[in-house]
Amino acid sequence: MSILDEFKSFIAKGNVMDMAVGIIIGAAFTGIVSSLVADLINPIIGLITGGIDFSNLFVNLGDGDYASLAAARDAGAPVFAYGSFITAVINFLIIAWVVFLLVKIVNRVKDAAIRKSAKEAEAAPAGPTQEQLLAEIRDLLKRSAA
Repeated sequence: MSILDEFKSFIAKGNVMDMAVGIIIGAAFTGIVSSLVADLINPIIGLITGGIDFSNLFVNLGDGDYASLAAARDAGAPVFAYGSFITAVINFLIIAWVVFLLVKIVNRVKDAAIRKSAKEAEAAPAGPTQEQLLAEIRDLLKRSAA
């Protein structure tokens, strides 16, 4: 088997395709969560905390005085941008919560499908056991031999 055939076999496996779809959706989802945090959650937190904008919180580690994080970065000043870190933590918590909810929903759907198939299996008439079939074959052989 050539390396190209092995690669085709690897790519064709369901887990690889599922992972690829998950990565693509995750990348798109990141933009949505970033907007959710920046446009909706941070303003609410800022309102609660008296107008604090986390994304602009920083400590200047160099010389000079800068009005914003963007101005400090543009000037090349070394900064400790702890506000950006807080925003990243909020993003992570939101993503983790949404993933948790999605996994929970998927597990409920899977459990419901399993329960449904189990009920259908119970409702289906049971066929003869192996012993019953062997006894029937024995009886037929006895009748045909006689």
